[in-house]
Amino acid sequence: MRHILVIGIGAGDPDHLTLQAVKAIARTDLFLVLDKNDERQDLIRLRRQLLAEHAKPGHRVVRVPDAQRDRSTTAYTAAVDDWRHRRAELVERLIGEHLGPDETAALLVWGDPSLYDSVIAVVEEVLDRTAEPFAWEVIPGISSVSALAARHRTTLTRVGRPLQITTGRRLAEGFPVDADDVVVMLDGRAAFTGIDPEGLDIHYGAYLGTEDEILLAGPLTETAKRIRALREEARARKGWIMDTYLLRRSDG
Repeated sequence: MRHILVIGIGAGDPDHLTLQAVKAIARTDLFLVLDKNDERQDLIRLRRQLLAEHAKPGHRVVRVPDAQRDRSTTAYTAAVDDWRHRRAELVERLIGEHLGPDETAALLVWGDPSLYDSVIAVVEEVLDRTAEPFAWEVIPGISSVSALAARHRTTLTRVGRPLQITTGRRLAEGFPVDADDVVVMLDGRAAFTGIDPEGLDIHYGAYLGTEDEILLAGPLTETAKRIRALREEARARKGWIMDTYLLRRSDG
């Protein structure tokens, strides 16, 4: 039977690769790479470095343009569903054309594939659609959320309090009234600058695990403008930004 591996490769530091991920990469015959139009060259170099250091001799890499999501529509959920369906069609075709009997293919996923990523849903759809079954496995990785907390030397949770993980799109509607600790991901517009900052602290991180890493923490009233300026400068310099942050109601 053919095997598919979904391998989490960490937030950006080559040392984020776990021993389980190293072993999974080492037993992979075929790596499926879905290139995005805005693929960042430093991330491409890191992916190549990981394969050069850990993949077995004779491994194969197939690169194809990824399916594009319609970002102009207001029907966000429908657009994501359509994007995932087209990605599933693409992965199904690649498996059929390039993966031999008893071989193993892998998809490398930044961070942890079980947190805010569509690859698991894509593989599940491929399995439902294909006439020839395959075994598959998810290898967890170090997420940007875990890396953020570690770099700030803090914890994501506090005693007796829940943690909420949300998106910048949802935070723009306001800080959750029933939450004390909120991790925000996928925030392209600095939504933390549009909410009431009183009583909130922020632990901010961008390009976590890379040489361009940005870390800043403090009361949101004092740090929001500085963080926004730093992220805008970094985006202009690099052409992209990927950041994560923890907003926390202060005890004081």
